[in-house]
Amino acid sequence: MKKLFTYNFLTVSILFLLSGCSVESRLMRADKMYADGAYFQVEKKYRKLYSKINKKNKKRKADVAFKIGECNRLLFNTKKGINNYNSAVKYGCADSTVFLNLAKSYQILGNYDLASKNYTLFLTKKPLDREAMTGLLACAQAREMLKNPTRHKIRAATEFNMRRSSDICPTFIGTDGNALIFTTNRDVSKKQKTSAITGKFNYDVYSVKKNKDGKWEKPQYLTEFNTPDDDGTTSITADGREIYFTRCWAEAGATRGGEIMYATRSGGQWTEPQTVVLFKDSSIMAAHPAISPDGKTLVFVSDQAGGFGGKDLYRAEKEGETWTVPENLGEKINTSGNEMFPSFSPDGTLYFSSNGHQGFGGLDIFSAKKDSLGNWIVENFMSPINSSFDDFGITFDQTNKNGYFTSNRGNGKALDKIYYFELPELEYFVEGKITDENLAPLSDAIVKLVGNNGVIVKQRVKKDGTYRIKLAKDVNYVMLASHRGYLNSSEKLTTINEKNSKNYSKNFRLPSISKPVKMENVFYEFAKWELTSASEAELQNLVKLLNDNPNITIEIAAHTDSVGTDEANKILSQKRAQSVVNYLINAGIAADRLTSRGYGESRPVEVDKNLAQKYRFLKEDDILTPEFIGTLSKDQQEICNSINRRTEFKVLRTTYGLY
Repeated sequence: MKKLFTYNFLTVSILFLLSGCSVESRLMRADKMYADGAYFQVEKKYRKLYSKINKKNKKRKADVAFKIGECNRLLFNTKKGINNYNSAVKYGCADSTVFLNLAKSYQILGNYDLASKNYTLFLTKKPLDREAMTGLLACAQAREMLKNPTRHKIRAATEFNMRRSSDICPTFIGTDGNALIFTTNRDVSKKQKTSAITGKFNYDVYSVKKNKDGKWEKPQYLTEFNTPDDDGTTSITADGREIYFTRCWAEAGATRGGEIMYATRSGGQWTEPQTVVLFKDSSIMAAHPAISPDGKTLVFVSDQAGGFGGKDLYRAEKEGETWTVPENLGEKINTSGNEMFPSFSPDGTLYFSSNGHQGFGGLDIFSAKKDSLGNWIVENFMSPINSSFDDFGITFDQTNKNGYFTSNRGNGKALDKIYYFELPELEYFVEGKITDENLAPLSDAIVKLVGNNGVIVKQRVKKDGTYRIKLAKDVNYVMLASHRGYLNSSEKLTTINEKNSKNYSKNFRLPSISKPVKMENVFYEFAKWELTSASEAELQNLVKLLNDNPNITIEIAAHTDSVGTDEANKILSQKRAQSVVNYLINAGIAADRLTSRGYGESRPVEVDKNLAQKYRFLKEDDILTPEFIGTLSKDQQEICNSINRRTEFKVLRTTYGLY
């Protein structure tokens, strides 16, 4: 029995050792695939082997978890990548890059708090790392940037996108916006090659054009440009006669890298694509071409030695049939991250995508222009075109405002899709209603609008007293509302520096010329005639009214309730009316336009429709005399007394200064 036990123990031990050797050898083969960039294939192998690694071997466990995370990050499986990176941290991953890539992954998902935390952890290891410092700053500002989107409107371009494919990098053909080329990995032939890097079909070039009704037709496969390998990311000269695109050859299952191809159009047909020779060393990668509108400058992507890190943008100038030695576009554009997918808008502005400049996460689209000194000014294109996901491959139509771009937002399958964007024209309107003092609509009122651009608009309101007038951009306006039998009223508004479309609301209440008008918010010290500060707004409204109607003279009338003697009430009301007149004179109104009268309690209010609706215990045509008020409850009496205590103005003449 003892011998049997010893035999079994040795057998299990040997099998265990052999198993361990087998796992390690398989991991070494996987590491070779990982080094070759076969991320899709090796991610599956790593996942199978990960569970077989002894938990005590923390170093190997952490290393494999990190590499699985890297595969998923590069395959745009961001959430899976985060889980793998966290497992690597759990097992004490020695590579501090795990914190940097965790930060970038959280940033892509818009989780700026966890992104900031991991950027900070990485900076404790590498305090001067430019990419991490930029990322940390971006997280701090991303929320504020999201609060200030541009006016662009976007939607998925369903006319181009196919359900299970990635569709990227649209490019307009010509200047009329009626034809377009884009890149896609849809499988139409059922013979497409699969990329060892992504596990998805290789890319091809398609074209699409609008029919006579302005609708996009079905995309067409461009046989002349496509091979079993990756083809795409195109750029076309403004005249539509030259096309440049990327081709990535595959040799023995490995990708050789990218090179730029070009073809010319002659007699309605494209010539056989030829390689654009940019570097003496043909092994140097060149991809993502962008040809300037005049066809003389080629901007492209390369990772050749001597750059700023990652992939950089380079420029070459056309000289006859050859190109000048490529020049790095410099540190204003290139960063330690990746700058890719350049393109030119019709006005010559350079656009590109970067994950190294301050942005929302992932790749953001940036514009680049040169100032008067020749320095690049780089600006984030902001949301909603940019998001925390990857946004790239932008193209503009001839308006320089509308077009298409690529994004992998809004789906969990790491699929890139084409989106349409437009910049709506700014529109400004002013609208409102013209009523009398009791808010009854004045259906025959006129609104006159005078702009400092010389435009004068005159409009009669609708039957309900409403109006709506379109305004111009960057103009100061003066508005005047008028109606026969009523005083004029003016308002000012401006559209200067308004960056968004806007509806202005301007309502006008026109006082009657023939009837006294109550001033709702004129207040005095208790049992005195001094005006309180709460009266300021109402008195300023009266100043404005007098300035709007320079040919009128008015009477200011003050009234009291019946509490106290007649004589005392008359004296108090006269002093109160004079206080208002004094205020108006101090505000610049001519004294001979103003008359003050104190009526004391002699003119009680006659209840109109509005008062009857407001106070249900009153009826229309009731007169608030002391006798009537005496029949009411104590609370109702106080209400009636407060109604009688009032200040009014009444138009006396409408010809002041005319004769």
